[in-house]
Amino acid sequence: MAQNWAAAPVHGIGRTSGRESTLIRIPNFEPATRGAVAEARPRKVGVRPLVAAIVWGMTSVMAGGAVMGGIATAPAQAQAATPNRNAPGSFADLAEKLLPAVVNISTSQNAPQRPQGQRPEIPQFPPGSPFEDFFKDFFDRQQQQDQPQRKATSLGSGFIIDAKNGYVVTNNHVVQDADEITVILQDDTNIKAELVGKDSKTDLALLKIKTSHPLVAVPFGDSDAMRVGDWVLAIGNPFGLGGSVTAGIISARQRNIDAGPYDDFLQTDASINRGNSGGPMFNLNGEVIGINTAIFSPSGGSVGIGFAIPSNLAKQVVAQLKDYGKTRRGWLGVRIQAVTPEIAESLGLPGHKGALVASVTPDGPAAKGGIQAGDVVTKFDGREIDEMRRLPRVVAETSIDKAVPVEVWRKGKSQTVQVKVGELEAAEEQGLLAAGPDEKQQPKDKAPAQKPTESLGMKLTAITPELRQQYEIKPDMKGVVITDVAGNSTAAEKGLRAGDVIIEVGQEEVRKPEDVTAKVQKAKEQSKKSVLLLVDRKGDLRFVAIPLS
Repeated sequence: MAQNWAAAPVHGIGRTSGRESTLIRIPNFEPATRGAVAEARPRKVGVRPLVAAIVWGMTSVMAGGAVMGGIATAPAQAQAATPNRNAPGSFADLAEKLLPAVVNISTSQNAPQRPQGQRPEIPQFPPGSPFEDFFKDFFDRQQQQDQPQRKATSLGSGFIIDAKNGYVVTNNHVVQDADEITVILQDDTNIKAELVGKDSKTDLALLKIKTSHPLVAVPFGDSDAMRVGDWVLAIGNPFGLGGSVTAGIISARQRNIDAGPYDDFLQTDASINRGNSGGPMFNLNGEVIGINTAIFSPSGGSVGIGFAIPSNLAKQVVAQLKDYGKTRRGWLGVRIQAVTPEIAESLGLPGHKGALVASVTPDGPAAKGGIQAGDVVTKFDGREIDEMRRLPRVVAETSIDKAVPVEVWRKGKSQTVQVKVGELEAAEEQGLLAAGPDEKQQPKDKAPAQKPTESLGMKLTAITPELRQQYEIKPDMKGVVITDVAGNSTAAEKGLRAGDVIIEVGQEEVRKPEDVTAKVQKAKEQSKKSVLLLVDRKGDLRFVAIPLS
């Protein structure tokens, strides 16, 4: 199978998901649909839902479903002989303490209307058709009727983190595009809320309410201290029913569900349902260690696989939203890719760890600090980078303008460079985070007749003016162009195709097909299992390791 081409920039790439995936952010509960079976696609009141396998939209999630119920229990005598010292006898005292801090969040959005005087387009009929007059009269009558403004409403969850100043945390998708936000306390007190700030990358939002009503707040806990198997308690607003309490355990940690560039979810078996997005997940000390966000489900209902944003990630985002009304993340200025065993072997890197730098943004922090394409970042500011997706999170959490040591693997040995961290949001505003090329765009014509060199299942040719124009190769690009790839070759499996330009082989530049052949032969003589190519596809650089066996 062809490999996914796009290298991930350190700030993260667009969401990706397989066609058969059923990872869902459950839609916010809408009062008009109470008691109905939840669709996979979020919907607004009065809008027909489009059911899809993968859904990312306005959603709400909750941990729920009695974990204890449905599990066969041992005879009382046997239980007394072997008591479970880790399981609490009851969650009642803890729930009573925490319920006042959990709120329901109601949002409304004005449905779009046609401008005054504008009517729908009349279907086209043959001249003189009686249907033409019929539809004209029908639409004219509809236009004369005054249609009231429609509102779409939805319900989610949240929790108070600052009783004195009235700060409330929820999910971004709960309040996204809302024209009006109302926070509903446990005693049904309704308070209009102000949106302080939101962050789509982590799906978090911060609200503020002003009231003389006494509020109860809950603190954030340490999500890193949670272990698989630890008990958790979730409180939220499933199906608009109000504060509901459920319990479960931590099923897994550090889950990547392709929801954003900083995925690091806690997984729980506590049921998560429509209406609970933004609701808190507590440890047994009553501290928030997660914010419920998504579930994995074939039908849109809970099957015991839910995901929560860890509190240690949320704390920093919420603090920035409170201080600046937006996030201020660190930025390195590189595009990175995973280090596969083949790439590690080609680079002589012990173990396939770190993040491989595919390209460096000109004049960005990495370029100024001396980081080069082909470097493998193994440590950033003293923190180990054991896998590619860890680097974006570590960089984002680093203070802007801080000078940090970056350990890289370069040409067979470890080196350390100093980098001054930039600001991601400023780079986005300046357009420095350009997306890669469209993978679906294929060359229209075949290469002109030449005498190509064959190597690794590819036909290689020197770059000519005709090939440069045909494959849209930049004028200053130097290397060897691929004009054909055998369908059953490892090069095809790695995603290489006609029009790609090989710039380096074994981290050494190549200018003609014979250079590629010679360096491949040299790698074979050195008993290497694979050879590393640096390939350009319309400005998008990526390293590809081709097995030599």
